[in-house]
Amino acid sequence: MDLSTEYMGLKLRNPIIVSSSKLTSNIENIKKCADQGAGAIVLKSLFEEQLLADSNALMDQDMKYFWFPEAIEHINKHAKEYGLKQNLELIKAAKAYTDIPIISSINCVTSREWPQFAKQLEDAGADAIELNIAIFPFDREMPCNTIADQYIEIITSVKKYVNIPVSVKMGSYFTNLIQIAHRLDEAEADAIVMFNRYYRPDIDIETETIVRENVLSGPEEVTRSLRWVALLSQKLNCSIAAGTGIHDYEGVIKQLLAGADATQICSTLFNNGLSYIDTILFDLKKWMEKHHYKSISEFKGKVARQEDSGQKFERMQYIKKEI
Repeated sequence: MDLSTEYMGLKLRNPIIVSSSKLTSNIENIKKCADQGAGAIVLKSLFEEQLLADSNALMDQDMKYFWFPEAIEHINKHAKEYGLKQNLELIKAAKAYTDIPIISSINCVTSREWPQFAKQLEDAGADAIELNIAIFPFDREMPCNTIADQYIEIITSVKKYVNIPVSVKMGSYFTNLIQIAHRLDEAEADAIVMFNRYYRPDIDIETETIVRENVLSGPEEVTRSLRWVALLSQKLNCSIAAGTGIHDYEGVIKQLLAGADATQICSTLFNNGLSYIDTILFDLKKWMEKHHYKSISEFKGKVARQEDSGQKFERMQYIKKEI
């Protein structure tokens, strides 16, 4: 039985990608993920702030940086060296242990001078780079197009420095998701990951404070990306990875039927342990045997290709379920 799939030009032994999180921040867990059968691993994000200190922000914090600008240069140098060193060592250790794709992740909000450091990730052995772009629409003066333009500027800047595939992990806070997806595709993003699950603040009514309790996703969230994966999978040249809410083999199969090339899992591994990767793969094989599929390619995108699927995914909220 062939579980392999192709994701942004990389051959994966199966469509299960362990997404960027604390779980992928050390070599011990990376080894466990590989041993349990993961198709690829996205390392814990390297934050833009680790690559480049913001001189304006530093001057806002303390006026001494205004009078001693050389201090900013020193901080920049230290931040770059420290942030990169750990990440580069992790990439090298991971590649020395396993031959599955190791994807480096960068959490970024600008396209300033940091993209040149992407080349060092490639040189360390990273098979691809995932841009975890987090630009929130909090500024009332910022036009919607400006946010989209920043995504395009970031992917374009990074692509100038590397030869390995580059994906964009995007959020769902766009006025027109179809448009931004097509723009990323036209900007030669090798893949789009749908979607980034941002932390959602809550309020504790007893302490009357802001808390962050809902860190992990729930299985019901799998449908957040399912619609958009189905609507876009047949229209884009780039690969699509589905994320958020994929907790078992059923979530994986749904996204594959919608046309995803791969699926990213995280919360279910916090809940069930890294060995659950093997369980998902076992259950996926059982389902394929039951439905007489010998390979992922036989059913990937099957639902998305149905004649009326587009209309159903677009208008589902208006269609009453028959009882």
